[in-house]
Amino acid sequence: MPVITLTTDFGDKDGFVGAMKGVIWGICPEARIAEISHQVSPQNVLEAAIVLQRAAPYFPPGTVHIAVVDPGVGTQRRALAARIGAQYFIGPDNGLFTPLIADARDAGLETIFVSLEQPRYWLPRVSRTFHGRDIFAPSGAHLAAGVRLEELGRLITDPVLLPLVQPEKITGGYRARISAIDTFGNLATNLAWSRVAGKALLISLKGRLIHGVSSAYGQHPSGELIALVDSEDFIEVAVVNGSAAALLGAQVGDTLEVLFTDAE
Repeated sequence: MPVITLTTDFGDKDGFVGAMKGVIWGICPEARIAEISHQVSPQNVLEAAIVLQRAAPYFPPGTVHIAVVDPGVGTQRRALAARIGAQYFIGPDNGLFTPLIADARDAGLETIFVSLEQPRYWLPRVSRTFHGRDIFAPSGAHLAAGVRLEELGRLITDPVLLPLVQPEKITGGYRARISAIDTFGNLATNLAWSRVAGKALLISLKGRLIHGVSSAYGQHPSGELIALVDSEDFIEVAVVNGSAAALLGAQVGDTLEVLFTDAE
């Protein structure tokens, strides 16, 4: 059975997600639908991109990922379908898939992009405010039901890409940024553990210093500010049984310094 995922900023109060599911099952009734998240901050394309980057690789080949965080809905922005590696992605062409595209290219995987331009794969009536229901859900359902990617529209080579900020090498370490904040208030950074593994570290963030990297939250008492390696192998700052975001007043984009204490 085909697998379709949904990632949106719709929340769960209204019926928007339900409407998209209804469209999908009307076209592809055998589809299994998985929710990645509907709690992306409203209109936060970069946050959604990171959520997708962290979740999509764990789905099987052939999965169709439909992502709708679409502040440009109703404008001239393109609607996009893509094959990135062995999976498919559908959503607005606003950079949502940038990290996944970058990862695929780094790994030498094929990427194919299509501008959705075939109304026969949309709902008969397309609103100017809900392309998730009217374009993306039916296109994704047709793709899951066996329609070829290239049949959905016109091949393109220039999808919109977000500028991805990389850690900056500084004297004695790196200047990194907070890339995401999860439900627990843990601060994910854009600094991969592989860049600093084997080094004695001192982390400076919001006037606070953290000595070393822990291997588990439970090694420390409640309320202690720590650093550790998260499940995606990036440096993370956390408070044991608390919220680092609340304690520090931290936001996505804030900088931190990760210094080598054994640097000469």
